[in-house]
Amino acid sequence: MSEVVLDNEAVAALRDTTHTKHGRVLSHLQAAVWRRRRGERATVVVPCAVRVEARWDRSQPGAAAINRFPVSDVPLDAAHANVAAAILTRERVSVADAHVGAVVAIADWSDVVVLTSDPRDMLRVCSPTRIRAIRI
Repeated sequence: MSEVVLDNEAVAALRDTTHTKHGRVLSHLQAAVWRRRRGERATVVVPCAVRVEARWDRSQPGAAAINRFPVSDVPLDAAHANVAAAILTRERVSVADAHVGAVVAIADWSDVVVLTSDPRDMLRVCSPTRIRAIRI
């Protein structure tokens, strides 16, 4: 079982095919799709606060390219908001980064990969949960 969480930079790179990091993010998504085809559980998620920060409006025609990827939203519900608020207070990070930490803290995942431009921040916000923060 593998869970991939996208941060703001990963979404920005995925949205723009000319972005210098587009290929790196795309390769991780393709690997998740490949694992699913082999019968493994491999989910790619984006916290809604990250999607907002990255300006990904799924309803806009310009989002058609990124919408084709199997990326599920994780809402900023009451439970996530409470955990994210505590992370934001403790770590002084953005709301989106705090929501990433809350998603990881609340989920019961054994193998978590966070695609990010700042692995150090992701390791902090996701602590004490062990994650693989992969720099894109």
